[in-house]
Order: sequence, then structure tokens, then C-alpha cells
Amino acid sequence: MFLDTVLTRNPALVETATALHVSGAVPPDTYVVDADAVEANAALLAAEAGRLGLSLWFVVKQLGRNPALIRAVARHIPRFAAIDLSEARTLYAAGARAGNLGHLVQIPRRALPEMLARRPEAVTVFDLANARAVSDAAGGLGVVQDVFVRIESAAGSGHPGQEGGVPLDALDGFAAEVEGLPSVRVAGVTAFPCVVCAPDTGLPAPTATFELARSARELLAARGHRGLGLSAPGATSVTALPLLAGLGATHGEPGHSLTGTTPLHAVDPHQPERPAYVYVTEVAHTLADGRPALFGGGFYARSGVRAALLPRTGQRLRVCDAPAENIDYYRLLEPPTRGPGGVAAGDTAVLAFRTQIFVTRSTVAVVTGLSTGKPRLAGLYDARGRALEGAAS
Repeated sequence: MFLDTVLTRNPALVETATALHVSGAVPPDTYVVDADAVEANAALLAAEAGRLGLSLWFVVKQLGRNPALIRAVARHIPRFAAIDLSEARTLYAAGARAGNLGHLVQIPRRALPEMLARRPEAVTVFDLANARAVSDAAGGLGVVQDVFVRIESAAGSGHPGQEGGVPLDALDGFAAEVEGLPSVRVAGVTAFPCVVCAPDTGLPAPTATFELARSARELLAARGHRGLGLSAPGATSVTALPLLAGLGATHGEPGHSLTGTTPLHAVDPHQPERPAYVYVTEVAHTLADGRPALFGGGFYARSGVRAALLPRTGQRLRVCDAPAENIDYYRLLEPPTRGPGGVAAGDTAVLAFRTQIFVTRSTVAVVTGLSTGKPRLAGLYDARGRALEGAAS
């Protein structure tokens, strides 16, 4: 999906990833991440948001919750949106500050005292039971916690496994109940996805869910709530930020733009953010019909992966489709055309596609110095951001 873009915008990353794999410094099934590019992308996003008067909460699940990359981003975007409890703990440990908790996954009630003690800017609540739990935990700490109300997605625009939120037609009654809770304050609304990239052009466009969130804020304002925020996550990038500002959002939540891997980046290699990772693996074996099999572990079902580069011979082979229910042991390539060198077991393969590293079993290799022509393997981590024993630091 992003192979052409990364070869155009960051060829040194492909060369470095190949060299690291050939030398044995990184194993197959490794995401090699250019930390310099991630930080530069964060700086671009922060500058554009500042120009437009928007606040940003960054998201790192797609980066494997990596502490080195968290620190690089937080130097420019200090506050995060954590999708779940585990991610919040990792972000705190890396030194970032909490913007929004409960953004996609509600905070378990037994963990609320721990999380609220960190004084997040906001906690997103999906229903009245969770709002009551936040109020109870905040009251126990002697604080009043700002909450953002998650609005239920418009029909057909949400994602499976992410259901939840207050229906717009139930918001008035919901708000009346929450206003009676002693230790929370309604501070804004959020929903997901508020922006998606058009399948043909990749350009960001608002969804019907975004319109629901805007209507929800108007309803809450009519009830007397002031200074309400509106966080509008989904495909947040430098190009999308003016759209958010124009539609009245107060917050964006950049994730894939930190690595230059939104759908827009796949079709337009001239976007401001540079591609910042590749996936490196190797040929495990070749089937009798000539199809090479790559070691898997990091192939994400919604990746849009299309092609693999085999640097030893320069061949680019199409990646065969795989059903979502497959177990990611291997991924097959189309047979190569006859040519010098063929395909051999152990050959390096470099791919670039959309991922969510935290749901893989991959290794993450963080490389620094690419921007100055002096690349260095700075560390190896697992897919949840834990440093691997014996790795560089």
C-alpha cells in the first residue's frame, strides 16, 4: 500500500531495514521505524494545529506503544489519547501526559482511581454507568473530573468491535442524569470515526458521525454547558486539520499521520508527513507452484498490502490475498517471472502497509540518525513496547 511512497520519500529507510536484516541485527517479522521521521511528522502536526488553534492528543497503538517513539512524539505533542488501560500505563511510564482516557475502550472501574490520580484532561464515557463510576472514583480522590460524552456512531459508519456511545436522541436525558453527579463535569463530546479518507482520492472528508457529534455539542450548549470541546478522531493529518477547525472541532487525535501512513499518503507521496516505517521479513520456503512464502506475524487484516520488494534481485512481487480468518504464519507472493537470481530461502523482503503493531507478534526496531545519514539501531522492542533483552539502547 505504501511501498511506492516510502521508496520515493524515504529510500534510506528501505536500505537500512534491508541491511539490518541481512546482517542478522533484526529478525524476520520486524517493523523498522525511522524515529527521526516520526518526530519530524509530530512537529509538523503540532505547528499546523497551533496555527489553527486546535489541540492534539496523539495515539500510539499503531506504533506498538513504543516508549522511544512516545518520547519523540511527546516532545512536540505532549498529551495523548489512550485507547485502553494498558496503553495509558505505557504512555505514563514513557513520560507523556494524559489528554483523553477511555477514547476507544472504557477504563475498567477498578482502575479508575489509579488513572484519575494522574489528572487526565478528559475521560470519555460511553454510558451513564461509566459516568457514575468516574464520578465515584473522582469523589474518592477529592477532585472533579472533566468527561467527554461518546456519541453513538451514525448507522453504517462505525467499526465492528467498537460499538457504544450515547444515541443523539437520548443525549438530553443522559445529560440531565450526569449533571446531577457530584464529581464530574461535562466538558465535551467525541465520536468515531469523524473523518475518513475517500477511497478514490484519499482526501479526508467528514462522516455522518461527525455531524452527530456537532449536533450533540449544540444540544449540550443549549443546556447551559460552556466551553465544550469536540474531539474528532479519524484520519487526522496535516491536510485534515483545516477541515477539523472549519467544522468546529477543538481536538484532533493523530495516529497514522505520525508515520505518514493514512490512506491519503498511499495515493499522494507529496503529503507533508514522511513515511516512517517498513516491515521486513524473509522468504521461508517456496511452494511447488512457485509461490514464495514469507514469514508472517505482522500482517494486519486491514493493511491493504499489495507488493513486496526483494532487494537482493530488485524484484517486486504481488502479495496474494489472504482471508481475514487465516492464522498469520506465512504470507504468499505471486510466483516471480523468470530472471537472474530467482527467489531463495532467506531472501529479505521489504513491505510497507497500514498496520496496528499492538495486535501483532512482531519485533519493532527503532532507528535513529536517518535524517543525518548516520543510521543507528537504537533498540529492539516487542509489539507492546517492552525492550527486548540484549537489544541496543
